[in-house]
Amino acid sequence: MLESYFAAHSWTHERQDDEVVAHVKGSWTEYELRALWREEDSVLQFLAFPDIRVTDERRSAVYEAMGLVNEQLWVGHFELWSSSGILLYRHAALIDADDGGTLSLAAAELLIESAIDECERFYPVFQFVMWGGKTPKEALAAALTETQGEA
Repeated sequence: MLESYFAAHSWTHERQDDEVVAHVKGSWTEYELRALWREEDSVLQFLAFPDIRVTDERRSAVYEAMGLVNEQLWVGHFELWSSSGILLYRHAALIDADDGGTLSLAAAELLIESAIDECERFYPVFQFVMWGGKTPKEALAAALTETQGEA
C-alpha cells in the first residue's frame, strides 16, 4: 500500500525485498522515507530521514532538543544514530496477520503524512540548535512560535 501512495504522489521510490524507499521534497529539505517489514513480529517500521547529520560537538545539545521535541509527540519519536550522527523520525505500526496482514490505504497515508508533518514541524528546532546558536529550549520555542504564526 505504501508503494501505491508513493506512486499516486509521483514520488520516486523503489522496493527491495521487505523494504521500500521513497524520496520527497519538503519545505526545509528532501526526506528519505524508508519502510521495513519485519514478518516475525508483524511490524512495519517507518523511518523519515530529514537530511540532518549531527556533529560530535553538537550532540549533547541535539539530544536535549530531541527530548523536548519528543515530549510534544503523540506517536513516533526522533532519535539520533550514535554511529553516524544521523537524525531521524521513527514510527512503527503493528499489522494484524489475522486481519489479512496488510496496511490499509488510510493507515499508510496516516503513517507517511504524520512522519513528514513532524519532520517539517521540528526541523527548525534542530537547525536552530546546530547552526543558529540557540539553546534547545529557545529553539523549540522559536520553532513552535513560527509554526503558530503560519496558521
